[in-house]
Amino acid sequence: MPRVRLIEKREDVSPDQLEAFDHIVASRGTMIRPFAAMLHRPEIARAAADLGAVVRYQSTLSDHDRELVICATAFERSCDFEWESHAPIARSVGVSDATLLSIESGVPVADPDDAVLVEFVRELSRDGQVSDSTFERARSRLDEAGTVELAAVVGYYTMLAVFMNACEVC
Repeated sequence: MPRVRLIEKREDVSPDQLEAFDHIVASRGTMIRPFAAMLHRPEIARAAADLGAVVRYQSTLSDHDRELVICATAFERSCDFEWESHAPIARSVGVSDATLLSIESGVPVADPDDAVLVEFVRELSRDGQVSDSTFERARSRLDEAGTVELAAVVGYYTMLAVFMNACEVC
């Protein structure tokens, strides 16, 4: 059970929350769980939703790579909501069941292209940093701008997971 009330319906919002609520629903088609909890601070909910829209809908990463990174981050941060939301999307954009099972099992990923991204997520999530060799492998695969975006995706979904875990909305 969530530790904070989820604000999921327009009739439940205060006047201070209304603009953020409408903005989030307009950008996503519905109010989703992390933002329904964040709406207690509408400025945070709106800013998080705007950053998420850039990270997810304006990404220069391929759909495959972005969803793989989201799933790996969700698993590393023990966020069932994000895992359950994004694993089906990841499968639909070509992330293999074998790769997803490797993420869930904590074992090395066999696909070398996927392995680079999963290792980046694992190191950043577990150590708070990425080794030079892993960073260089990611940069070789994605280029410099792509590696910056990779780190931003991990950071954004880490923020969501940590927030959702703290509020028990995950």
